[in-house]
Parts: sequence; structure tokens; C-alpha cells
Amino acid sequence: MASDELAKKLQSRLAASEEAEPRPESEENLVTAKPQDSEAACDDCSSELSAKLHRRLDINEGNAPPRASRVFNPYTEFKEFSRKQIKDMEVMFKRYDTGKDGFIDLMELKLMMEKLGAPQTHLGLKNMIKEVDEDFDGKLSFREFLLIFRRAAAGELQEESGLLALARLSEINVSTEGVSGAKDFFEAKMQALSVGSKFEAEIREEKEERKKQEVEKKERQAAFKQLQSAFCS
Repeated sequence: MASDELAKKLQSRLAASEEAEPRPESEENLVTAKPQDSEAACDDCSSELSAKLHRRLDINEGNAPPRASRVFNPYTEFKEFSRKQIKDMEVMFKRYDTGKDGFIDLMELKLMMEKLGAPQTHLGLKNMIKEVDEDFDGKLSFREFLLIFRRAAAGELQEESGLLALARLSEINVSTEGVSGAKDFFEAKMQALSVGSKFEAEIREEKEERKKQEVEKKERQAAFKQLQSAFCS
């Protein structure tokens, strides 16, 4: 009887010690945990890819929020143009930026081309913007506006390109503003040269008139000195 009781006590202690020891996770649990981790990683990747695709879709549809335009110095980046030329281009850009947001959008470009006497179709306007739209926002920043003139000066624009017409007409309109509003390129250029020649002639006449007045003044002074010396002698 005593041996039976001793055996029972030993068995109960053994069972208690086994329950107290931490049991290692089964291989089945380990195997199932790994797919869960990989599934979470895949979810993160798919969400990131989805965000990028949505961003690209918004850009294509014109619904993307505007990004801050980078600050640049046109005088150092566009050294092929004089300060006066850049200032003239800036004046024109601001004139047609009716929204005052620092960009020329499709409708503002449409108005510009109509004012310049070279209206474009809706598709033509979109293609004009696309040619220099570096950030794919569907509108023209001032830097992209200057790129039109750079590419025109470098001969990189096709003859039928609306941008080439813009550059040609803009150059005349800016440089001959107030010259009877001539639309024809050569007529406007001749009028501008005519006005410039007339202005130079007026300046020459003024200089000659001042020289004549100075000579007459000196002659009067000399005559007065002679008369003064005659009285004193």
C-alpha cells in the first residue's frame, strides 16, 4: 500500500513539473505565423503601389493637388536672354495669368493665342503645353514659358508648332508694343524700325539745337566782354 501511495505522489509531481515548463510552439504554429508576416508585408507594398497609381491617375486627369513650384533665377538660368527680354516676357506672362496663381492654364493659353492672332484648337493647346510641361501638371509655369523662347531660339520647334507662332508673335508684341498694334510680322518690324529711327533723329536734332544755343551764348559773352573793355579803355 505504501509503495502505491509513493508511486501516485511521484506521478503527481511529475505531472505538475511538466505543466509548469513552457511548451515550445509547435511547428504548425511557426509555419502558419510566417505566411501571416509575409501577407502583412505584401499588404504594405500593395497599398504603396496603389497610392502611386492613384497619384498618377490624378495627374493625368488634372485632379492632382498643386505642388509648390521651385524657386529659380531666370537671369542665371536663361543667360542667352538679356535682362530686358526676360522682363518683357515676365510682363507678358503676368498679363495672361488672369488667375494670378503663377501659371498659365489651358483657357488662359487659349486667350493668349487668340489675342496674338493665332487661335488654336483644344487639342492644339494641349499639345503646346505638353511640349514644355516638365512637371506634367497640365499648365505653364514662368520657367516653362521661358523654355518656349529658348527652344524657338535654338530652332528646336517645328514650323507648324503653336509654340513657334507664340514665340514669334510674342517677340513682336513685346518689342513693338504701342506701334499701332500691327499683327503682321514684317509690317510690325518695319514700323518698329521707323519709330526707332524717328526717335534717334529727334535726339540728334535736340543735340544740335543745344550746341547751337551754346555757340550763340559764347558769342554773346564774347561781344559783351568786348563792349565792356571798350568802355573801360
